[in-house]
Amino acid sequence: MKIPRLTLSFNSPMITGMLAIKLQRIGKKHQPSYRLVVAVKKSKMIAPPVEDLGSYSSFTKAGNFKKDRISYWIGVGAQPTVTVHNLLIAQGILSSKKLPVKIKKAVVAPVEPAKEAAPAA
Repeated sequence: MKIPRLTLSFNSPMITGMLAIKLQRIGKKHQPSYRLVVAVKKSKMIAPPVEDLGSYSSFTKAGNFKKDRISYWIGVGAQPTVTVHNLLIAQGILSSKKLPVKIKKAVVAPVEPAKEAAPAA
């Protein structure tokens, strides 16, 4: 059985590849607010998104989401990021367990003790 490849077309050129539901930061310095968007997984957030699915304010912890469009995009194969997945569970849109958020830690190289120079003979 052959499964057809997902190819979507909008006003932008043909979109192929893995789609992700991401948070796109908007707002002023020290006043972050976010838009929930569908975008190509490997794209930078300055690229235009495929669709805007709502907004989220980290100060008030209030979100305004389009539930029907989120369930549509998840149904066609868009994967939410870990943070978005946990946010959708908190808002009651998804019903599963929260995923652990992995934070990358800076790797510090071990420091070797300096060798004393032997006096020249």
